[in-house]
Amino acid sequence: MDHSEIPTELLERWALAYLGRYASSSENLRRILLRRARRRASPEAAQQAAGLVDALVERYRLSGLLDDAAYVIACVQSLHRRGESTIRIRARLAAKGVENSVAAEAVRTLRAEAADPDLAAACAFARRRRLGPYRRAAADPMRELGVFARAGFARRIAERVLACADIDEVEALARSEPD
Repeated sequence: MDHSEIPTELLERWALAYLGRYASSSENLRRILLRRARRRASPEAAQQAAGLVDALVERYRLSGLLDDAAYVIACVQSLHRRGESTIRIRARLAAKGVENSVAAEAVRTLRAEAADPDLAAACAFARRRRLGPYRRAAADPMRELGVFARAGFARRIAERVLACADIDEVEALARSEPD
């Protein structure tokens, strides 16, 4: 293939291959395709491909192949189960090109479903990272607070999780009502 233009069929093949492996927002798919076009072709051809990419993404959106709302809801629930804080979830969604209002709405629905989503996520985070009652050996409480802080959790939430005496108490805390 000469580097003068990128055919629509190739863009379509790239898009379907990507969507076959990963869930994606419209903006994220647009960025992926544009990055591949820039790598593959001359700057002029990549610029020309931008219009084709926008049309392709819009066509996928209208057909339902790309559904930003469903993507955001699934992403928020998955990240929350993994123990991501709401701050970190919103940052990840922003990195994927999700509009701030859509991300805020998804986090609000999470708050409606869980008594305290950050507290429940902090409990899952402690389990995954083996902090608090999940640790195997003695640990420095300040270091553990720092781990929670870097993950986007408030100090009061981290202290509540770390104050638990055993794993059962952490699990009960994850299901508890907010203060």
